[in-house]
Amino acid sequence: MKLISWNVNGLRAVVGKDGFAWLDEIKPDFLALQEIKVKQSDVPSEIYNLGFDEISTNSGERAGYSGVMSMSKFKTSSFKGQFFDDSEGRVLEHHFGDIVLFNIYFPNGQKDDERLEYKMNFYEAFLKYCDEILALNKHIIICGDVNTAHREIDLKNPKANSKTSGFLDIEREWIDKLLSHGFIDTFRHINGDVLDAYSWWSYRFNARAKNIGWRIDYFFISSGLKDKLKDAFILDQITGSDHCPVGIEIEI
Repeated sequence: MKLISWNVNGLRAVVGKDGFAWLDEIKPDFLALQEIKVKQSDVPSEIYNLGFDEISTNSGERAGYSGVMSMSKFKTSSFKGQFFDDSEGRVLEHHFGDIVLFNIYFPNGQKDDERLEYKMNFYEAFLKYCDEILALNKHIIICGDVNTAHREIDLKNPKANSKTSGFLDIEREWIDKLLSHGFIDTFRHINGDVLDAYSWWSYRFNARAKNIGWRIDYFFISSGLKDKLKDAFILDQITGSDHCPVGIEIEI
């Protein structure tokens, strides 16, 4: 089974650029989108012709902001965020078999201290919720824009960004904590310490052409799924957003 996650930074803009043409080649079984920035009533009609059997949307209350969408070729039970106030439309939770799959657009803490605190509270509430699910002997897959680069090899200029939200010690330590609770960073598990592997590039300074990026989009899996993981990859050739898709292949 192939699972793909992509922060599209505006669903209508990506559709307008024919930004999903790659689906015919990649053929994911599940596609998680973040930052769709549309209400469900405004989802472009083209989305319903991409070959998925199930489409779920969680739009934020604020127009043109946040929002997540999941498209699946298999049946799931879907829920909006259940562990945190989800008025910003950040979470879709999917249950199938003994697996809980999360599509999440984690908060960005760069605006000010208040938003950084919001981000950290979201992180902690989510990890607590994951612990509760694991205690029920279920497996977990987490995908989405986590808005934090974990290690120095996960961004081009770590020293210059050490005081920037997205690479603060407290944010990076939360990913350490997530891994200590039994989760696996699938990309590093498969690819090791490969360098210059990024999923987001600023629109400024020709950053993408120069590959001055950050790896802030992830698939994490709980340890019980480790032996089922077959591949993890970054599709950095796909354009249309300031992020590129990331994905895994896993036996489920």
